[in-house]
Amino acid sequence: MGTMKPAESKTRHSADEAVARWSPQMWGLLIVLAGNMLIDALEVSTVLVALPSVGRELNLSLPLLQWLVSGFALGFGMTVLFGGRIVESFGRRRVYLAALVCFAAASVIAGLTNDPTVLVATRFVKGVCAALTAPIGLAIISTAFRRGPDRDRAVAVYSFVGACGFVAGLLLAGLLTGLSWRLTFVFPAPVVLVLLVGGILLIPRDVPDRTAPLRLAAVGAVCLAGGFSALVQGVVMVPVRGWGDPLTLGAFAATGVLFLLFCVAEHFASRPLIRFGVLRNGALIRSMLGAAALNGSFVGLLLVATLHMQTVLGWSPAETAFAFLPASLPLAVAALFSQRLTKRFGAVRLIAVGALGPPLGYALYLRLSPPVVYAVDILPTMLLVAWGFVFGFAALNAQAVSLVPTRDRALASGLYQTAVQTAAAVVPALVVALLLTGATPGDPQQMLDGHRFAVGAITALGVSGLVVAVVGLIADRRCRGRDTTGRSARPETAPTCTKDP
Repeated sequence: MGTMKPAESKTRHSADEAVARWSPQMWGLLIVLAGNMLIDALEVSTVLVALPSVGRELNLSLPLLQWLVSGFALGFGMTVLFGGRIVESFGRRRVYLAALVCFAAASVIAGLTNDPTVLVATRFVKGVCAALTAPIGLAIISTAFRRGPDRDRAVAVYSFVGACGFVAGLLLAGLLTGLSWRLTFVFPAPVVLVLLVGGILLIPRDVPDRTAPLRLAAVGAVCLAGGFSALVQGVVMVPVRGWGDPLTLGAFAATGVLFLLFCVAEHFASRPLIRFGVLRNGALIRSMLGAAALNGSFVGLLLVATLHMQTVLGWSPAETAFAFLPASLPLAVAALFSQRLTKRFGAVRLIAVGALGPPLGYALYLRLSPPVVYAVDILPTMLLVAWGFVFGFAALNAQAVSLVPTRDRALASGLYQTAVQTAAAVVPALVVALLLTGATPGDPQQMLDGHRFAVGAITALGVSGLVVAVVGLIADRRCRGRDTTGRSARPETAPTCTKDP
C-alpha cells in the first residue's frame, strides 16, 4: 500500500478540520437540503414499482398509466430552464419553501384521489417542485458554505444523498406497495413537512430581483411544456387510435404549433430561456444526447420490466424492487468517488467505457423467455446497466458544464437536465406504444412478444448512446492531435476540445 503524500495529507486534514468546525446550524441546513434531495430522487423509483398496483385498483389503461412516469419527468424537465427566472423574481428562500408546501400537498392529494387526471396532475406538480428545489439547494450550499473544503464536502454529501434516493425509493416502494400503493404516494408528505420547518428556521434570507423579466419567459416555458406533453400524448395514441385518427393528428399538430410559439416567444424575449449559440458546443450536445440515451433507455427498461415481472411472471412489488437494486445500488456507491474517477481518467474515456454496458444488457434482456431464472436472465442486464451509470453518469454531467464559457454554465446545466428529463418522459410513451402494438391482453406469450418490441427500441436507444460516445472519442483525439502539432482548425469547424474536468 502506497504512502500518502505530505500535500495530500495536509489537504485531507484541512478538509476534516473544516467539517469539524461546522456549527449545528450548518449541519442542520445541510440535512434539510440533502433530505429534500433524497425525497426528490426517490419519486421516480417508488412510482415505477407501484404502477401495476395503481393500474389494477383504478382500472387504468397503459397509455394513462405511463403518464405517472412521464408527468413527473415533464414537470421537472420543462421547469429547469424557467426555474432560475422564478428564483430571481421571488428569491431562493421563498421559492424553496413554497415548493416544499406544494410537494407535500400534491403527495397527500395523490394518495387520496381516485381520479386519474388529478393523479397525473399531482405528478406534474411534484416534478415542477423538484426542478425548483434541487438547483436551489446547490445554490444555497454555494453561498452558505465557504469555498474550499467546506463547500466541497457539503456538495459531496448533497450529491451522495441524492444518488441514494433511487435505491431508497425502490426499497420503500417494495415494502409500502404490498400494503397499499397509496402509501407510496403519501409517505413523502410528513417528511417534507419536517423539512419545511427546518427550512423556515435555517435557510438564509435573500433579496429577490423584482425587475427580472418573467412574462415572455413564462410563455415560452408553458409552450415548451405543452409541446412535449402533446408529443407524448400523440405517441401513446398511435396504437390505440391509429395514425389517421383526428385526435392523434391533432396531438402532433399541437406539438408543432406549440414548439413554433416557443421559438417566437424566445425571439422577442429580452432574456430568452435558451441562447441557441450555446448549442454550437459539440461537447454539450454530445453530453445531452448521451445522457438522454442513458437515462431514457433505463427508465424505459424499468417500465417494461415492472410490467413484465408483476403482470406476466406474477412477482410481488417487493420482489420487483429487489430485482432492480443491482442496477441502482452501484451508482449510489460510485457517487462517493465519481469526481475523482473523472479527474483521473477524463470524462470522454469514462463516457465511452460506460456506454458499452447498457446496450449489451438490453440485448440480453431481448432473449428473455420462460422459465425465467433471475440470476441468469435478469441480473446480468441490471449489472450492465449499472456499469453504464457508474462510469458514464457523472462524466456526462461534468463534460456538459466544464467545456462552455463560465457565463453559460448555468444554461448548459439546465439544457442538460432538460434533455435527461425529456427522454424520461418520451421513452415511456414510446415503450407503451410498442407494448400495445405487439401484445394481446391476457395472453402471456403475446405480452412477452410485445415486451420484445419495446426492449428492441430501448436497445436501439442504448446503441445510439454508444455511437455518440464514439464520436466524442474521435473528436477528442482530433483535438489532442491538433494541440500536439500546433495547428488549429477554423473556429466554426473545429470540434470542441475536451479539457478533462
